[in-house]
Amino acid sequence: MITFIIALVVLVVGFATYGLLVEKVFGVKPEQPTPALTKTDGVDFVPMAGWRIFLVQFLNIAGLGPIFGAIMGIFFGPSAFLWIVFGTIFAGGVHDYLSGMLSIRKGGASLPEIVGSELGTGIRVFMRVLSLVLLVLLTTTFLSGPATLLQGLAPLSTMPFNGRTLPIAWVLIIFVYYAFATILPVDKLIGRFYPIFGGMLLFMGIGIMIVMLGWHGSEMPELTDGLYNRKADGLPIFPMMFVSIACGAISGFHGTQSPIMSRCLTNERQGRWIFYGAMVAEGILALIWAAAAGTFFADPEQGLYGIDGLQAFAAQHKGENIPALVVDTISRSWLGSIGGILAIIGVIAAPITSGDTALRSARLIVADFLHIDQKPRLKRLYIALPLFCCVFALVFVNFYIVWRYFSWTNQTLAVFTLWSGTVWLYKNGHEPSASPIMRHGYLMALVPALFMTMVSVSYILIAPEGLNLPVELRWVGYLIAGLATLVCLVLFVRWARRMGVKLSR
Repeated sequence: MITFIIALVVLVVGFATYGLLVEKVFGVKPEQPTPALTKTDGVDFVPMAGWRIFLVQFLNIAGLGPIFGAIMGIFFGPSAFLWIVFGTIFAGGVHDYLSGMLSIRKGGASLPEIVGSELGTGIRVFMRVLSLVLLVLLTTTFLSGPATLLQGLAPLSTMPFNGRTLPIAWVLIIFVYYAFATILPVDKLIGRFYPIFGGMLLFMGIGIMIVMLGWHGSEMPELTDGLYNRKADGLPIFPMMFVSIACGAISGFHGTQSPIMSRCLTNERQGRWIFYGAMVAEGILALIWAAAAGTFFADPEQGLYGIDGLQAFAAQHKGENIPALVVDTISRSWLGSIGGILAIIGVIAAPITSGDTALRSARLIVADFLHIDQKPRLKRLYIALPLFCCVFALVFVNFYIVWRYFSWTNQTLAVFTLWSGTVWLYKNGHEPSASPIMRHGYLMALVPALFMTMVSVSYILIAPEGLNLPVELRWVGYLIAGLATLVCLVLFVRWARRMGVKLSR
């Protein structure tokens, strides 16, 4: 319990201190009109109340990420708590704030256009492709999970496929909803109903936390239990855990969602509460579910303590969607029938609402680089239909395969977002009007950019879905990743020197 409480306090203090510092480094301009006011179109650029935008942003970025990712991350042991806390404060919060605020400064631009404007045309094209791949993978991931949970609540038609049962009826129902949410103006469905679902997701997390602290605090994993790897498959903590947790600490997907809400903010001062604040709220949710999954399955009579019990539960249900089963089991047991149903609905609504905003973001990305006006409804539909087809095809792929490729693509996208933020902060910090604190503010993005570069490169070399280097050759993967990270740092330093001379003239 001590580890959990300290982690919770650190997250809150991190928002109040480091979040404020990030805001000062960026240099908000509350007097400057935002795109929501200068480009109002009644479809995507729509002014909304700050509290409503926060709940929508939280729901958009949350989905299953901080829940499923945290559950899979705690399999590695209590070290997951450290990454959730410090990753949220120093990496995820910075990433989300920069992607949202840079979108505002660039007229509501989507992520590929933001990154491309700082890192060049070639990177812009690469980011367009990578972003669309990520969003399609994420929508697939956030479709199969809730469809499985809905099937448990209200069984409908299923379809056997490749040794598993696919809840095809619920898949189709969710798809119909996606069509409406992706195409309708942002304030019709998203702005009106998503704050309610966001509140349900928060209720679910708070309910689980109260029960856990009140009745099972002594069984919770602690850092004093040891930071060694608990994963039964032998995969290393670095980089596997840092990719598995994904949205609970830092997520490139968030960078695709922030521009959706950046088109609705009416003042730049709202940015810290909405972008950085929503990431901290997500970190808290991930912390709760990591602790809950590591606590619930303890069975001292069987000699199973904390995470060992979770490992045993996973072994009993091998081949199934373990995170979804964990959520269902814990919610029903700890919150009772009514509370459990509300909690599960919250978990269902979160991924569905992230899935449709992922498709909405994909539509905006395509529209931005093809310069297609999004006021006509048919033009929105033309872009959305091919995306729907891609997602539906991937539903038939095993959940864990999709999740792994999504996770790596997700973190790689975050790498490019952080590097573009580093470049922008460096240039902004050398402007004549920049304050002293802004001059070295680029380090806030540079440090997590270097770390995530190391994570992303080493993952694709070591992970089973990558080159899958054998244990005795993993050092080669770490060496290559280290060299790649060093090259990125050298390139940045050389660019910064040239840019510094240019800006000082």
